[in-house]
Amino acid sequence: MSEAPEVLTEVDGNVLIVTINRPEAKNAMTKAAAEGIAAAMDRLDAETDLRCAILTGAGGTFCSGMDLKGFLRGERPSVPGRGFGGLSQWTPKKPIIAAVDGYALAGGMELALSCDLIVASKGSKFGIPEAKRGLAAAAGGLIKLPRQIPPRIAMELALTGDFIDAERAYALGFINELTEGPSLEAAKALAARVAANGPLALIASKAIVRDSHEWTEAEMWDKQEAYIAPVFTSSDAREGALAFAEKRKPNWQGK
Repeated sequence: MSEAPEVLTEVDGNVLIVTINRPEAKNAMTKAAAEGIAAAMDRLDAETDLRCAILTGAGGTFCSGMDLKGFLRGERPSVPGRGFGGLSQWTPKKPIIAAVDGYALAGGMELALSCDLIVASKGSKFGIPEAKRGLAAAAGGLIKLPRQIPPRIAMELALTGDFIDAERAYALGFINELTEGPSLEAAKALAARVAANGPLALIASKAIVRDSHEWTEAEMWDKQEAYIAPVFTSSDAREGALAFAEKRKPNWQGK
């Protein structure tokens, strides 16, 4: 009997659902799972009909971090050029929504940080507890967290290693939406709202929000123009205006 794959993929309309499938280990990240996530994100960018992805975990946990058994075997749960979980040092062109239940800790928190939007159930917990083990959150936690929540709170989480619950994370602006029950259905609803929009506009908008913190005031308009010029001259831009005038849904072509 063959083992179940460590990452499952499913297409729901224009949305690719990617599930870390190691519930018996609280979805601790292995090299195979990291490679599975990376392959799914390549599929997201390659298939024209896919507009965004949801990343979630099976069995009520998002990801508890690195698989320590694999680590002791000398395995690293990363992909060259892409980082932990195939995602921490790289991002696909199209948006990713994290659907978080249970724990998103250490590398799991860093996976959530690497997604563009986060939906989380009220019982979920977030943290970078590496300092408690004499380690540091080297997969982006120390770099990305102070860009996404107030820097002093990020410093507190880094230095204490303490967890925060989803309600505090929401109050800090880290989470887009809280759910009473499992997060996936709300994440699907958010993904549908994203996927209804122009695919070229989604790619350009994500890229500008992601990259613009590096731009100086003197260069930001020219930098932005390079991203959005192809959007405004696209067939989709004309289709969007025409659909609005004709009071119908656009028929996006991604070109």
